[in-house]
Amino acid sequence: MNQKKKIVTFGELLLRFSKNDHLRLTQGDMFTSKYGGSEANVAVSLATLGDQVEYVTRLPDTPVGRAGVMRLQELGVGCHHVLFGGQRIGTYYFEPAAGMRSAKVVYDRAYSACSELKPGMLPWRDILRDARVLHVSGITGAISRSSLDATLEALDIADEMGVLVSYDINYRKNLWRYDGADPRATLGLLLSRCDMMFGDAIEFEWLCQRRQPPFTATDTHFQMQMDEYQAWFEDLHRQFPRCRKWLMGMRNMVASSRHLLTALLYTSDNGQDYQLLKAPIHDINGVVDPSGVGDAFMAGLLHAVQAYPGDDQRQLNYSLAASALKNTIPGDFNLATDEEIIQLL
Repeated sequence: MNQKKKIVTFGELLLRFSKNDHLRLTQGDMFTSKYGGSEANVAVSLATLGDQVEYVTRLPDTPVGRAGVMRLQELGVGCHHVLFGGQRIGTYYFEPAAGMRSAKVVYDRAYSACSELKPGMLPWRDILRDARVLHVSGITGAISRSSLDATLEALDIADEMGVLVSYDINYRKNLWRYDGADPRATLGLLLSRCDMMFGDAIEFEWLCQRRQPPFTATDTHFQMQMDEYQAWFEDLHRQFPRCRKWLMGMRNMVASSRHLLTALLYTSDNGQDYQLLKAPIHDINGVVDPSGVGDAFMAGLLHAVQAYPGDDQRQLNYSLAASALKNTIPGDFNLATDEEIIQLL
């Protein structure tokens, strides 16, 4: 058994701009800013839960880039291998949902420092020397071809060193702009090389081009169609036999401030005897900010796998509780503590 405890996350740190009081992006003249980004969100959540975590990215050597590192360090994230270079940090503009109006995201990440990463720029053997898990996502495969190649380099070295790979599908259709980009093939390639993964139900369905039972819960008594999901996961496992933990998050948005949230975990400790587990449904009435909810799921699983070895149901329930609490916290980072998650459980 791998006794190493450090978790490494790799991806692009972003600066998020949004308006206050549910104003649209076309209203008002003041923006607030927060740092975020999927893999950074996972790192912050893990640090908040007390895990040893290192975040790897490339940022411009400017006050804005340095401030991002300072913010992560304030929250307990190791940033010893952040690479400085390039001209700009990636940004995005977020318009929150309100009532029947959906949320909106506008990306501005072209030519960002992280998108210009290339193989050989990061000392992966040093970075992963004491690591148990390397966490990546589909986003680094989407922002540029060179960033994808840098991610594949990291996975090659992780395999060579016996480091587990954690992966979040993170399909963002508006990011795939480079010549020859093939989102489904690329995200499938990354999935084929991971040991544990997360995706929401829509991403699973898109990636595998197979319809699944809809999650239309309006209360916590909704009955899941477990036989259909069992067959669906068995087919997925035949396509991607390496992965041993498949975490699927499901959400039904009754209104912008009320979400029903649950998850399934298809898992095996030996790579042969798989079981499909379901979590309870959380009825979250009073959603504050759903950004980063998937990242909270993944961080919850990475923490729980180490905290509750062999207890797959506890791992699943913990992941869901962490994600449910993120809905109550503004910004991208999940600052829910281990004590709060256990209390919710």
